[in-house]
Amino acid sequence: MLVLTAKVNKKKIALIAAAVVALVVGLIVLFGGNDTAPTSAPSVSNNDARVAFLKSFGWEVSTSPTESSQVRIPSESSDVFDRYNALQKSQGYDLTQYAGKTVMRYVYQVHNYPGATEPVYATLLVYKNQIIGGDVTDTAAKGVIRGFKMPSDTETNPTVNE
Repeated sequence: MLVLTAKVNKKKIALIAAAVVALVVGLIVLFGGNDTAPTSAPSVSNNDARVAFLKSFGWEVSTSPTESSQVRIPSESSDVFDRYNALQKSQGYDLTQYAGKTVMRYVYQVHNYPGATEPVYATLLVYKNQIIGGDVTDTAAKGVIRGFKMPSDTETNPTVNE
């Protein structure tokens, strides 16, 4: 029978274990997947920040949302989702990375939409305190859903036909 013995230094083993744990945590943080909002997305951890975001586009909105609710981003694509997401992509957002996730939806009434005859609402989609998309909707019979950018007479802004 062959017996081997070794002297084990507990401090060295603890240091090696700590290094391995730190390496694993670092890899998880670095390659953790798409479960978080892009770092370039504006942080909106409270109502004042959401209102300020809309004001940055020139919108005058109600000081508190007319509606706030949780919505689920569809897991599977559809024609309606693809059209809405095309609008989001034109603004630098992409909802496909949030497929199947539940996000907050905040709706604010817009008070200065040019030529509006019916109520106009700005919607923000928020995931983990980051804006991931949204729109401005004119509820008039021939109104449109458009991006956050305020319309002007000389430029066009991508819209989604209702």
